[in-house]
Amino acid sequence: MLRWTQAWRFPYAGLGLSSPSFTRVPVAPSSSGGRGGAEPRPLPLSYRLLDGETALPAVVFLHGLFGSKTNFNSIAKALAQQTGRRVLTVDARNHGDSPHSPDMSYEIMSQDLQDLLPQLGLAPCVVVGHSMGGKTAMLLALQRPELVERLIAVDISPVETTGVSNFATYVTAMKTINIPDELPRSRARKLADEQLSSVVQRQESYLGPTLFLCGGNSQFVHPSHQPEILRLFPRAQMQTVPNAGHWIHADCPQDFIAAIRGFLV
Repeated sequence: MLRWTQAWRFPYAGLGLSSPSFTRVPVAPSSSGGRGGAEPRPLPLSYRLLDGETALPAVVFLHGLFGSKTNFNSIAKALAQQTGRRVLTVDARNHGDSPHSPDMSYEIMSQDLQDLLPQLGLAPCVVVGHSMGGKTAMLLALQRPELVERLIAVDISPVETTGVSNFATYVTAMKTINIPDELPRSRARKLADEQLSSVVQRQESYLGPTLFLCGGNSQFVHPSHQPEILRLFPRAQMQTVPNAGHWIHADCPQDFIAAIRGFLV
């Protein structure tokens, strides 16, 4: 059985850092994948990297659908200050400052990270993924476990959540999305309603430490998901953050940081 716990509560330290380092990969042209039978290729993602102790695994944040790396600005600064670790926030393709491409799937988003993390010297790292980013993180761990020291899936599971519409959840964030000409809004809606709510279909298991961090007021992770979670992530544990919805890091940032810090110990 999965172990469920309540959120730890630690004091919320200040957000300031003395000398964060900021790096952005230049925006590249859209991928040529999907045209003329060419294979989709990884894109140079935009990111922000905060300095920290290189001897400790870095923490990498992956945002949800229609989000961006800026969703974790305050969280990243606080975590870097409190833990001394390097902290990376990344814009997924077609989001934030990352390049646009008609290729949009968990498979290619995982490939983007498989390309980026070794380039930055951050593997293996702690990957924290929210919603869409959580499914990308799960697939990355399943495909390339040597890149993931431990995994935190934020209010998402590898099982499709019946009756919960990803598009409806994120409709308030529509102003922030970058949709390329090749990816019209109708396709973005389809991705949200269908592809991005699909089950992560993998046979392998990820044997590293895994935390499923769930919002107490959210419906995205259900007890019925437990068998599939344990099949794919045998060392999984569950933690619920009371009074938080799907956007745990926005609703309860102190508890969100405390949960991550507790899992890093």
